[in-house]
Amino acid sequence: MARRAPNQELSEVFNQLWRLDTNRLQPGRDYSICLQGKAGYVAQGSNHARDRARASLFSYVDEEKLHGIDTYAHFINLLDNYETSTGVWERVTSEERMENHLFLDAILETDVMKHAHEYLVREGRSSSDPERFKRQLYDIWFRLYHRGRSGREDSCGFEHVFVGETKLGREIMGLHNWVQFYLQEKHGHVDYKGYKARGNKNTPDEEDHVLTLQFSWKGLVKPLGGSFIGVSPEFEVALFTIVFLMSTEKMTSVLVKVDEYVLELVVYRHGLSIGTSYPKLLSNNNN
Repeated sequence: MARRAPNQELSEVFNQLWRLDTNRLQPGRDYSICLQGKAGYVAQGSNHARDRARASLFSYVDEEKLHGIDTYAHFINLLDNYETSTGVWERVTSEERMENHLFLDAILETDVMKHAHEYLVREGRSSSDPERFKRQLYDIWFRLYHRGRSGREDSCGFEHVFVGETKLGREIMGLHNWVQFYLQEKHGHVDYKGYKARGNKNTPDEEDHVLTLQFSWKGLVKPLGGSFIGVSPEFEVALFTIVFLMSTEKMTSVLVKVDEYVLELVVYRHGLSIGTSYPKLLSNNNN
């Protein structure tokens, strides 16, 4: 079967976001990773994986930048606001609600989000009013909904994608963000197990900004999970917001070429909110 060609229009939009992402951290300067071994097979439903990586994935991250750049600092403030087990009611305090708004205010000041907003306005997917766009972003990422069987409001797009969740104590869901991965790894909660090679290449580069990882978290194993590495929070929010708003399908899969990477961007809808979103690396055109 012939492989799909990248979506040219979205590739152009996302490459402009990539160029505007001045808060992206640079490998070898702002952070270093150690990929080590290739991830092994994990049987469906199993939480046992052979550890192909004795050391951590992140060997260095410039934390002055993580805490000194506004969008990262406000992003990190949100990571402890959630009950990660599905089925547990999320109580959002006034302080946590304020932290959500401060994060959105910070990313909306960036050129990345301004360009994303301009594109969505041109396409008739968002209002030109900045406050209405902010409310739209709040609904997409922070509106609570029920994911567990209890029917309680136990999840939201931000929690699933960026923080991570556990389902019935049996599986990891989400956790596709490199900052959360690094911080959880630093505190001994994440154990990196290895990487999945991309395309026909046997080993990825340690300067790659997109990786597929295997790891354990909260006593559970995630067999494979795709993540951007080093990119800013605003870049990920902009990218997946655009994919979400450009389609009304339950599941949207878009093939794009961003910088040197050919990616499949996957977004699942949960009503007016994101259910999950993640990148799947198909190839690196520098190979």
